[in-house]
Amino acid sequence: MNRFSWNWKLSELKHDKDIKVFTTFSCGGGSSMGYKRCGFEVLGNVEIDPKINKMYCKNHHPKYNFNLDLREFNKLAELPEELYSIDILDGSPPCTTFSTAGKREKSWGKKKKFREGQAEQTLDDLFFVFLDTVKKLKPKVVIAENVVGLVKGNAKGYVNQIVQRFKELGYDVQLFSLNSAYMDVPQARHRVFFVANNQGYPKLKLSFNYDPIPFEKVRSEKGVPFKSDDALFNRLLQEAKVSDKTVGDIAERIVGEKNRYFTAMIMQDHLVAPTITANGQMMRFCDKMLMSKQDFVNVGSFPQDYDFCGNDPQYVTGMSVPPNMMANVAQEVYEQWLKQ
Repeated sequence: MNRFSWNWKLSELKHDKDIKVFTTFSCGGGSSMGYKRCGFEVLGNVEIDPKINKMYCKNHHPKYNFNLDLREFNKLAELPEELYSIDILDGSPPCTTFSTAGKREKSWGKKKKFREGQAEQTLDDLFFVFLDTVKKLKPKVVIAENVVGLVKGNAKGYVNQIVQRFKELGYDVQLFSLNSAYMDVPQARHRVFFVANNQGYPKLKLSFNYDPIPFEKVRSEKGVPFKSDDALFNRLLQEAKVSDKTVGDIAERIVGEKNRYFTAMIMQDHLVAPTITANGQMMRFCDKMLMSKQDFVNVGSFPQDYDFCGNDPQYVTGMSVPPNMMANVAQEVYEQWLKQ
C-alpha cells in the first residue's frame, strides 16, 4: 500500500489547505511539488541558477520569485509582508562537500559552482546562510533536507553548530535519517531531514514503511542507445549479472580492477533504483541502454507533465528532493503539528 502514487501530474494538484510555504535552493521544485501534493500553497522561491530558475517558474508560477544567491536575498531590506507569516520555510542547502562520495574535508572552505553560468560559492557554509533566512522570516516550521554525509565523521561538528544555531533562534530541532525507497519513491535515496519549530509543538514522529517500488514497475519500454569510446566499458557492460550494481563491480570480477567505472550505475529490474546522480552513466540491465527521460521522471517521482525546459532530466532529478519523499514528510508535519 502506498500513500502517494509515483504516476501523477501537476495539472491534478489542488490547493485545499491554508498552509503557506516558501522555498530556498529550490532547484527544479522537488520539495515544492511535495508540499503541493499535500494541498499546501507554495508562495515562492529563491534559486541562484538562471536556467534552473526559469524552469521552476515555468512549472510552478511562483507569486514571489527571487533569482538570487540566498546571501543576497538575506540582505534585501524590503520583502512582501506575506513572507513574514509563512508556516514552513523549506531549503536543501547544497552540501556536496559533505557527501560520502566526494572529497569531503579536502573541499571544505573552497568555492565551486555546479554548472556553467552559475556563480561560484562556498558550499559548506550554506546551511548557516539558510539559518540567517530563518532568523529573517521567523517561520513556524523549518524543513531542511541534506546528504547523510552531514552526520558522519568530522562533519558531525557542523551538525552540532547547526543545532546550536537553531536553539539560539528559538527553535526546537529534530534530525531524521530517511530512505525514499519506503516513501512512495521508486528510488533508494538516503537523506537527513532537519525539522524544527518555534511553536512548542510536541516531538515529531517520522517513520515510513510503504511498499518499495522496483525499477521494472516504472521503467520505460526502451532506454537510450549508448556506446562508449571505451572498448573495455562496452565489453564489461555486456558481461553484467543481476548481482552487479555498477560497471565497477563487473570490472572487479572480469579484469580485477576494483576502483574503475564505479560511477556507472546499473538499474536492476527486481530492485528499487539507486540514488539518481546528477552526472555519470545510469544503465538499464534489461537492455544495456541508458535510462530514458521517462525513466528519470518515474524514478524521481516527478510529475508526468513536468517541463524540463531543455535541461537534462538526470541533472534536475539528481539535484532535487523527490516530490513524494517531501510529500510524506509534509503530510506528517501537517497531521501532527499544523492541522490544529
